[in-house]
Amino acid sequence: MSNENKNILFTLIKSLSKSEKRQFKLYVGRLGKNEDANYLTLFNVLDKMDEFEEDAILLKSQLKKRQLPNLKANLYKQILTSLRLAPQHQTLNIQIREQLDYATILYNKGLYEQSLKILEKAKQHAIDAEKNFMAYEIVEFEKEIESQYITRSLIFRADNLAIEAKNLSIQNVLASKLSNLSLQLYSFLLRNGYAKNEDDYLLGRNYFYYHLPTFEFEDLGFREKLYLYMSQLWYALIVQDFRGSYKYASKWTDLFIEHPQMIASHPVYYLKGKNHLLESLYYLRYLSKFKSEYQKLLAIEEEPHILSSDNMRALWLMYKTYSKLNLYFLSGEIQEGANEIPKIEAELKIYRNKIDDHHLMVINYKFACMHFGLDQYASSIAYLDKIINNRELVLREDLGCYTRILKLISLFELDSDQLDSFIRNTYRFLIKMNDLHLIQREIILFLRNLNSILPSQLKQAFINLHETLKKLEDHPFEKRSFLYLDIISWLESKIESKRFLLIIQEKAKNLK
Repeated sequence: MSNENKNILFTLIKSLSKSEKRQFKLYVGRLGKNEDANYLTLFNVLDKMDEFEEDAILLKSQLKKRQLPNLKANLYKQILTSLRLAPQHQTLNIQIREQLDYATILYNKGLYEQSLKILEKAKQHAIDAEKNFMAYEIVEFEKEIESQYITRSLIFRADNLAIEAKNLSIQNVLASKLSNLSLQLYSFLLRNGYAKNEDDYLLGRNYFYYHLPTFEFEDLGFREKLYLYMSQLWYALIVQDFRGSYKYASKWTDLFIEHPQMIASHPVYYLKGKNHLLESLYYLRYLSKFKSEYQKLLAIEEEPHILSSDNMRALWLMYKTYSKLNLYFLSGEIQEGANEIPKIEAELKIYRNKIDDHHLMVINYKFACMHFGLDQYASSIAYLDKIINNRELVLREDLGCYTRILKLISLFELDSDQLDSFIRNTYRFLIKMNDLHLIQREIILFLRNLNSILPSQLKQAFINLHETLKKLEDHPFEKRSFLYLDIISWLESKIESKRFLLIIQEKAKNLK
């Protein structure tokens, strides 16, 4: 692990924008601190460093080693305080928390009426935004004040506060159960993968309905519906019901259309919903609708209130990149997509520390597929090796599997002498998997038997594999495999002696 990863202060400073750094220095000035204060000196030294090196800090700052632990802790706290005060970070959650802090201060000073007035306003903001956990905390604080008979208004408010607390508690319990279900289903997907057979389907189905809480739909608020649609989407993906995933991704995004005021409160879920909708349209190969929704995703760039933080801009960029690459595949514009790769990599580099390795590896796989589609097999392998050689990343089994299969086919196309050894390497990897899809088994079996196939028999071997896989194209548990690797089109290019790219482009013309 690098020193940068070890030092959270250095990582925090490197995440600051120019305006945030300026804000911090102004904040220090308002505190009346001398600009030569040790922790400000430490800030300036770390800001100019490319990599965290403690010895270099001591050399450049003249600070003593024994001072560093306390200085780093103090600086970290001061930066967070400065960020909390910055206008761009004044989210509704922070604003409500701030009002709750003010109310606590007033309460401790014995200014109970003032405290209750602030709590009432904060509670209303929380309820309007369906921040019911925060609203419940505020009600409990109100009850604490009223229970002391300080305002002597308990006889008028006791029942109202009790009813508010009860209703909020019921809503919070349901919301918690539904959000737990969504998280558990996502964990289930990572742990078990997509359903490969009827047993997997029943396992996923039983898991979903066993954990689904009882509720009346008309009693659900925005939060509860959001978590419900998220859960239903994950379930649809687990059982490979692409139409179901489209249905619930649509409900998810429509929910924000019905409640536009919630976008500011839940911008991450707003973007995630749009991303899942586009992914579902990609699975269904619904090109015209995909283009329409992609334009809506791009239009978010003109909504700075949504992309108001680095986190949101990084998330939007990642989803935009996914969708852009998928659009190139759907439309058959592989060359145009490959031309965009350097630009995309430059954009992603800006937010490298805010995008996790797994998502970057998925993007690398898509880059590899583009190069493969252009018969640029060495370039394809270069991106595939970035995935295979990432030892610190625990990949989803499907991504790890198809990365190796695509490399095997690329080595075959290059007539590489590495093919035999990599077949053995891949086979060892695959037997560690819980189970293989039928398509994976057939491809591996074909590649393992290549050495025993005479050149004159190769075309017939391609035909036989094509016939076998074609039967699986609409299989409920195998169809997703063809989204990772268009093996059918590759086989057809071999059988018809055409470029793989031409086959893809011909099929793209038939998409609606």
